[in-house]
Amino acid sequence: MELNNKKWTDDEFYSVRKEILNTWETGKGVADLEKNIEYAKSVPDHKNFAKKMELAKNEGITLAQPRAGVALIDKHIELLRYLQDEGGADLLPSTIDAYTRLNRYDECQVGIEESRKVGRSLLNGFPGVNHGVEGCRKVLEAVNVPLEARHGTPDARLLTEIIHAAGWTSNEGGGISYNIPYAKSVSIEKTIKDWQYCDRLVGIYEEAGVSINREPFGPLTGTIVPPSTSNAVAIVEALMAAEQGVKSITVGYGQCGNLIQDVAAIRALQSQCDEYLRNNGYNDCVVTTVFHQWMGGFPADEAKAFGVISNGAATATLAGATKVIVKTPHEAIGIPTKEANCEGIKTTKMTINLLQGQQLAMSDELKTEIAIIKAETKCMIDKLYEIGKGDLAIGAVKGFDMGVVDIPFAPSKYNYGKMMPARDNNGAVRYLKFGNIPFTKELKDYNMKKLEERGKFEGREVGFQMTVDDIFAVGKGRLVGRLE
Repeated sequence: MELNNKKWTDDEFYSVRKEILNTWETGKGVADLEKNIEYAKSVPDHKNFAKKMELAKNEGITLAQPRAGVALIDKHIELLRYLQDEGGADLLPSTIDAYTRLNRYDECQVGIEESRKVGRSLLNGFPGVNHGVEGCRKVLEAVNVPLEARHGTPDARLLTEIIHAAGWTSNEGGGISYNIPYAKSVSIEKTIKDWQYCDRLVGIYEEAGVSINREPFGPLTGTIVPPSTSNAVAIVEALMAAEQGVKSITVGYGQCGNLIQDVAAIRALQSQCDEYLRNNGYNDCVVTTVFHQWMGGFPADEAKAFGVISNGAATATLAGATKVIVKTPHEAIGIPTKEANCEGIKTTKMTINLLQGQQLAMSDELKTEIAIIKAETKCMIDKLYEIGKGDLAIGAVKGFDMGVVDIPFAPSKYNYGKMMPARDNNGAVRYLKFGNIPFTKELKDYNMKKLEERGKFEGREVGFQMTVDDIFAVGKGRLVGRLE
């Protein structure tokens, strides 16, 4: 199939589907799409992710969702119930293991069997493909809130088939956000096509009356990513999902740490995504937002970690985000215990409850930051349309090759890799090196002016060492990597 941003025909979808369902034995369990849709229709509204997100948006509520996943079904259910009942999670995840993310299902099966032998998880997530529809339905039926697959899979087609057949009503990822930050040698052309399949499947469910939420992965590499870069990717993935028939879209953003900039980023993302969807004729999409608590290095000290978590929860609430992805006090150590995960949720929920209904006032500084983020984002997206001659999928492939959008610290060889971020004197993330990002002279001058203010304050030249210092700063208990 030739790549373009056009809704797949039934012939295109079903010819690919035959191949996908044969990639692992559990694919046979999802062959009857009509039966899968009927099961999904039976899922009650309070366990439907799309409906709960829309309700939260309308009520001005910020929901809390952790990350979690283990190898065995019973242990995974036990973990999710604990986070639901003890932690008070509003939404639940199933974080998928690394073997599944790489479509290495045979090695995944070994991990499951070894986990059974030792009685604990030897995988770093839940192997949804290997457990199949029956196993995934057991998980959904055992909990009382909506369930989402969270992973990092460049090719999630079989996983997507299985989770939606099992009644899971949200899937995270996209052809850019689950490629560039996660894979080295997978082409963007391939992953955009693979995620078009995932989105078209959701479109088919939608057309049959089942609301399913899709969530591009906002934080990207999670390392001081300028807001306009992540917002541009989120909007592009939202537009491509909408073309395939997706109606419920949650666009995301990873906390950078400056309160004004973070609030501006979420508000700019919501309004600008709405605007691009509307301008392209997608008038019936519901757009919600997700704020990811700090994705970079965490302090090892648990008390300090709780400070980082609370700060993220407060920012998400003040920004008016529809949901917040919760971190734990064990982030610096590794995979958290269920108790630590629960503590992260409780800390987040308490902060949300104290601030619920409050939003940051629209100051001149906030207005300026929103305007800057929107202008930078528009420069990138409009250029993608231009070089794609109106086709966003073609433009995205060409744009990453040219460096029109350039994600910092990404492993992918398809990423241009010349843009470099750094913090300004107030901790906001700016562009230090622009690479080929098509900003106006005014936007470039603004970024350099903000970084020069920091250089003057610290008595050092503006340069790459600032970036290095900023990467490790939060783990050392500060936001800006000051010259010591």
